[in-house]
Amino acid sequence: MAYSSSTQDFVALSDLHPSLARPNVIGVVIGKTDVRGFPDRKNIGSERYTFSFTIRDSPTYFINVNSWGREEYIRSLSESFRVGDCVTIENPLIQSKEAEREEKFNPVTPSGYKLILSENHSVVRTFSCYEMDTKLLSLLHLPVKDPQDYYSLGDIIANGQSLDGRILNLLAAVMSVGEPKYFMTSDKRKGQRCEVKLYDETEMSFPIVCWDNESIQLAQSWIPRETVIFASDVRINFDKFRNCMTATVISKTIITTNPETAEANVLFSFIKESAQSGGLYDKMMQQSKDSVNLETIVDVYTVEQLKVKALQSDVKLEPIYGVIYGYISTLNIDDNASKVVRNRCSTCRFIVNEMSNTCTFCSDISSDLKSTFASFEILVDVTDHTGTLYSCYLSDCVAEEALGCTVQEFLTLAEDKKTALKWQLLLERSKIYFKVTLSPSWRTGMKVNVLSCKLADPIEASQTLLRKETGNKRLCH
Repeated sequence: MAYSSSTQDFVALSDLHPSLARPNVIGVVIGKTDVRGFPDRKNIGSERYTFSFTIRDSPTYFINVNSWGREEYIRSLSESFRVGDCVTIENPLIQSKEAEREEKFNPVTPSGYKLILSENHSVVRTFSCYEMDTKLLSLLHLPVKDPQDYYSLGDIIANGQSLDGRILNLLAAVMSVGEPKYFMTSDKRKGQRCEVKLYDETEMSFPIVCWDNESIQLAQSWIPRETVIFASDVRINFDKFRNCMTATVISKTIITTNPETAEANVLFSFIKESAQSGGLYDKMMQQSKDSVNLETIVDVYTVEQLKVKALQSDVKLEPIYGVIYGYISTLNIDDNASKVVRNRCSTCRFIVNEMSNTCTFCSDISSDLKSTFASFEILVDVTDHTGTLYSCYLSDCVAEEALGCTVQEFLTLAEDKKTALKWQLLLERSKIYFKVTLSPSWRTGMKVNVLSCKLADPIEASQTLLRKETGNKRLCH
């Protein structure tokens, strides 16, 4: 099959051959890598630049395209289109590919060839989705692998470390999309990272990490608890730091957003039914309790040590778990109930808009089926002899356990009773389990979630702090 327009004919990707003279091709971009530079062997001291992308013109055919040249040309070309755009390529060089070598780092394609772009001889033009042939547009929703050839998230968890380093396919829904985080590598290169949490019928929170700008930009377009993705050729690893399995987007990966397959439709139905029944939130809460096993958190910090560790460049990308023997120094629960209690949607269990008291996530559900319920959302300060952590997050069941009462019981208390409740915990030596993540949007630059807060055993606290202080002195000497 060949596409045609009023001005030119396009050769189908399946009909490409090195003997063709000045071919023109058209396709939708289904994958793309970042620009990178490397030393130019012919001109010592200078650099050449490259990036690659993958185009598709039929359900069964797609091909990799490599671009080489000056930095200005390569960056300009790369910035002219994104995954999901339609491009035409005039006069590319058609080369046979060395499948075993090239497919180690590039997407596996059915074509025996690859296209090479030359600044002097090739031209790439971009079309918007409104100008695209609907047949091309539909290709964006077809996985490049067999739609039944994937691992469920539960399968990956069950197989565990036996899958470490394996390349495989995933079909999952998007639970949340993290903010991109930027950093400087040891060799002074800029880097970036974005973590997306996935879920399916078998597992409610599974991390997939993007390290390149192209996949990060794609991820930012996904809608939590609505988008489904089929990710082909992601790398699975066991994260020793977090003691869990993770997936990573690599240069071979091609991600299909909202695939139109029978398997994806089953997952779409699961998302909808879970939101309407509230089952999604129930499973999330249960898994969050299971995933943070307090017995595995053994590192003890002072506030000062925690702040220093959080600022170290080698730990910026991962959360820090630990224990502080300190006390709650600010706990304003007897001032204004609206500052410590928020409403959640009873259907999907997510926080509702305070102004309209409506849920934006499940707004398509009839309003007479909706209701809200109250949940603790408290900001507290945690202090020890070395300093204070401001605006720590104490919420939901952790807050209920710390205060010794439910939200409903709290709301019925008179002001003097709330004050008495506050002083049962305020300024009392406590054993506080926490999770810290760096967050530029948070006022202090880091977000602290309290995982547990209970009055400390005085002997345990004293012995632990004494051992830690003794150990620090030995390190100093």
